[in-house]
Amino acid sequence: MIRNILGSVVALAGAASAVLSPFRDWYGGRAGHDYRVADLFEGITPTESGVLVSILLPFLGAALLVVLGVVLRSRLVVALAGLVVLGFTILWMVRQGQAAGSLVVGGDGEGLQVGVVNALAGGVLMLIGALLMTGRRSRRERERKPVEPFAVPAADQVDTWPPTQEPGMSVQTSPWPEPEVDPYTGPDPRDARTRSYPQAVPHPEDDPRDPVHPPHPPPPPRQG
Repeated sequence: MIRNILGSVVALAGAASAVLSPFRDWYGGRAGHDYRVADLFEGITPTESGVLVSILLPFLGAALLVVLGVVLRSRLVVALAGLVVLGFTILWMVRQGQAAGSLVVGGDGEGLQVGVVNALAGGVLMLIGALLMTGRRSRRERERKPVEPFAVPAADQVDTWPPTQEPGMSVQTSPWPEPEVDPYTGPDPRDARTRSYPQAVPHPEDDPRDPVHPPHPPPPPRQG
């Protein structure tokens, strides 16, 4: 989004520079709108031209292409406008060089002047704007939802793997089985303090403890 806005601003600035360039001097004190479009293909003549049939005409067309490309967010249309401005400017330079024998750059009003610089800069800015723009995304790309992969949990976080995305603690927090606690079997007969206590006689059918793992009976006391 930001790149589209930045590219559009640069391209529009290039279009403005290109449209204003024919109203400035191009060569030898002669403004750009004095050159006919036909002179670019038939040769430069001293005949003055009307504004609407001058070199301003292709530059206006290029500016309209830039506006259309910005609205449609089309990089191709904006780049085409830049190529039109550069193409007509370079063609004018070739014809002017043929008519004058050579092209010179001078500050006394006898060589290439600021109008040509404005036209070349406008075309270059249009191309830069097209490069900066990201263009429009296709319908398939707009409908495609980004898939975020599951992140591996940190070492200090309790969770199963792969993640279940369920709140709360994980069902299993350790790969090892939980230790079993030995059930209470009564007083220790080897202890002199509890030796006189009555011992419970286990009955398997009445034992509420685990029938699969019954407690071991205490060993008989050693005869003294």
